[in-house]
Amino acid sequence: MSLLTKAEPFENRWPQWKPLVVKLLQQEPVTRQEWQELFWDVHSVVSWEADGAEKILDAVAAEIAAHVRMSLDRILMQQGSFALLAAYRREWEQFHTQSNYLPHPFRPVRAAMIHSTTGQIVVSAGQQNRNENSNDNPITYMQAKMFLYWKTLLFESLMERLQAGAMAMIRDERNGEIIDVPLVIAVKDSFVCMDEDMIKGRATVGGGETYRMCYEALYFEETRSCYECRAGQYHMENGIYSYVKYATEKYNEELDRGQRYLETKGDSTSLELLKTCLVSCLILSVVEPIKQEFSVVLSTGSIHHARAMFELLNLVPNGIAGPKAILDRHIVESGIQDMKEHADSIVTDPEKYVQRLISLFNQYTDLIRLAFDSDSRMLTVRDMAFRKVINDTSVFSLDLDKAKKPGQMTRSPPESRCPELLANYCDQLLRKTPLSRKLMPEEIDERLKGVILLLKYVQNTDVFMRFHQTHLMRRLISETSTDNDREESVVQWLQRSGMATEYIHKFQRMFQDMNVCETFNGDFKEHLRGKDLSKLASMMNVKILNQSAWVRNSERTPVSLPIELEEFVPETEEFYHHQHNGRRIVWHHNLSSGIITMSSDIGTYDLEVTSFQMAILFAWNQRPRESISLNDLSLATELVDVDLRRTLWSLVSNARLKRQLLLVTPPVKSPRDLTAESLFSINHQFAVVRNNDVQKRGKISFLGKLQLMTEKVREEVGEGIVALRVLRLQEAIVRILKMRKQIDNSKLYLELIGMLKNMFVPTKRMVKEQIEWLIDQGYMKRDEKAIDNFIYVA
Repeated sequence: MSLLTKAEPFENRWPQWKPLVVKLLQQEPVTRQEWQELFWDVHSVVSWEADGAEKILDAVAAEIAAHVRMSLDRILMQQGSFALLAAYRREWEQFHTQSNYLPHPFRPVRAAMIHSTTGQIVVSAGQQNRNENSNDNPITYMQAKMFLYWKTLLFESLMERLQAGAMAMIRDERNGEIIDVPLVIAVKDSFVCMDEDMIKGRATVGGGETYRMCYEALYFEETRSCYECRAGQYHMENGIYSYVKYATEKYNEELDRGQRYLETKGDSTSLELLKTCLVSCLILSVVEPIKQEFSVVLSTGSIHHARAMFELLNLVPNGIAGPKAILDRHIVESGIQDMKEHADSIVTDPEKYVQRLISLFNQYTDLIRLAFDSDSRMLTVRDMAFRKVINDTSVFSLDLDKAKKPGQMTRSPPESRCPELLANYCDQLLRKTPLSRKLMPEEIDERLKGVILLLKYVQNTDVFMRFHQTHLMRRLISETSTDNDREESVVQWLQRSGMATEYIHKFQRMFQDMNVCETFNGDFKEHLRGKDLSKLASMMNVKILNQSAWVRNSERTPVSLPIELEEFVPETEEFYHHQHNGRRIVWHHNLSSGIITMSSDIGTYDLEVTSFQMAILFAWNQRPRESISLNDLSLATELVDVDLRRTLWSLVSNARLKRQLLLVTPPVKSPRDLTAESLFSINHQFAVVRNNDVQKRGKISFLGKLQLMTEKVREEVGEGIVALRVLRLQEAIVRILKMRKQIDNSKLYLELIGMLKNMFVPTKRMVKEQIEWLIDQGYMKRDEKAIDNFIYVA
């Protein structure tokens, strides 16, 4: 039940409301009954009296104005800036707290005023409450009125003193003094609440014009004036390294201070503007000195200085452009210099070469992790710079086409030998070698994955794939792989790393051929069972391979095989042709090997030799004690001079043997020194010596690496790589033009790199030559209006 009946006018009700309103303004306690009856009485007045809302608003506004004037008087009684701010804080916090409670009973006033002036239907109290508390209108009408009276009657008269006091306290804090932080925060909050939008009931979260122009701008001005003088003086007195530390500390310190003394709610931009201000007064003046010292810091390995400089420059828009260029130059120069320093060992040792590259890569990765916190932009710089190191040709290079032939395109520039050495290292890990024997399977896999990682930075991966194909062919033919499953896993890793599918398919076909060979040999031995050649067949392992996947030429290397093998060849061909009609067999004896038994005066030994070595040794079968000249051996074996000299030297000078199998008279130091009159003989004192103990039985391998290619074929392979690149480049140009119909030169080159990067990176000269060739052949033409534009000709 209300204090008065609803029939009584507002003039009779107000004397009893007024003490309650005063209590609320002064934060004095009221009972629950008084609080609830005030809601009902306000609702009754605005419902039954036509001008009740205006009367209530005028009466409450008068009390608010009186309360604000009293607050102003209490504040002005204080002497000194600190006392004034403390008094203002007390009055503001009390007033601001009550602004959240006093408007609640008077919410119907605003609705009634809108209804009386516009004729609109008054919404229900519940809906009105929801509207006034929505995100679009976060304060009530009465609350806005309270802020308006505070601003006009109190705040505007004290604003300059508040500004000066707050900035003075912040200045004292920068000088190391302890201040009353809540005083400054209270001043900031009052500036935020005094904006026009806030007072009109359209509060702008994040601060409006009053806050930005009268508080925020002054805060930035004070910050700028504080550090513009200090920063330069500190730099001159302490040097760049100390200044970087000083600037970083002050930057972070000011950001923490800005979190306290600037508006950070909603969409406020104060902190972003503060960062811009700090960059301007603390960092911009030392950007160039930092860049000058950055290269010195990297070269000396001073990680903590590099990290501090990077963090500071990263605050400047586009500030790390300089460090990126310096890091790129550092990686390229230090990487190439390191390779040159170790050139004597790495050029001839693929293991040392690859380990050196991986060590450099890990070194630069650690540098970026420690100095740049693994920043993605710096990792990109590392990738681009390391690609230059790994493809550099200053230490060693590879000529794919030795000389320009008539009618041939311009000679290709030398390329890095990196792809070849990576392939050689893979071969050492995958073949039965001392290196692969001393490593655990997990270590071999880890090192192979390191090679796959390095291949990501190799430009001409087609060269690697060619050499890897050659090594894989040797391992499969000679059955020297450490693990066939690992061989297939490596092919899968290459496929996932984006290597050319053309080679991947060839590798997979090679594995299929090896499985087919097992079936063929089983059927062939079954076919010869009971025949004269059955015993020989049981010791033979014939590998019939697809030429397109294995051998790149159909040239048959001339050699005179032992009579037993010569009789075996036609039987094999006849059986194969019976199963596969219409196919041609080309025997590649340079890929063949076998085991022969040799008896000396010391003992009997099993020798694992190539077919070339076998042909030479069988020349002494009928005359074991005689000497044979180089000229006679050439006639007996039918080997070409280069292959004959190389094969003889493998039997005359084998670094792994203490007693050589063949002796030469007169002695020579290299195969080039051999003459037609040089005499060779069997060393009948030949023996296997282990730990200075002569063995009467044993097995020795003279294979080394099977001679898969003759010198002529090796040159043809290099030329074949260049020829294949030309074809792939022509295909790519036509494909792009067919899609685009018309394209300019620069865009065409970029698309070509994107299309061919998994095989090789074409040079601009090579692209230009092939464009001219395609124009001559009628596949494309130049645009008559723009010669740099090309048009596809259907």
